[in-house]
Amino acid sequence: MPRPRKCRWIQALPSIRYFKPQDVPLRFLSEIALAVDGLEALRLADVEGLDQETAAAQMKVSRPTFTRILAEARRVVAKALVQGWAIRVEGGHFAIADEAETEPPRTGGPGRGCRRPAPAPTEP
Repeated sequence: MPRPRKCRWIQALPSIRYFKPQDVPLRFLSEIALAVDGLEALRLADVEGLDQETAAAQMKVSRPTFTRILAEARRVVAKALVQGWAIRVEGGHFAIADEAETEPPRTGGPGRGCRRPAPAPTEP
């Protein structure tokens, strides 16, 4: 039995969920899914210019795991660009890091176990 997957912490949900070639209706395009945690890896490595060790620490995963997430995200984007496909940003195994410490973070999909332990109850 494989071990449970660790959450990949992201800064925020993306505001845009689709990217497509201009002047081609979406109904005529094939599409490929880019995981939300993959988009976060692209943002940290390619937009922010962080080294993989620092970016992995921000996502709270190991450096090899970050490398795999980044490689898959780059493969998806490259395939979409070369084939002229639409990119749909959805899914993944993630939690949002900016949420209040008292609430468990929202997670990346139903049945995903990305939850922090509940805070200890305080006595009145």
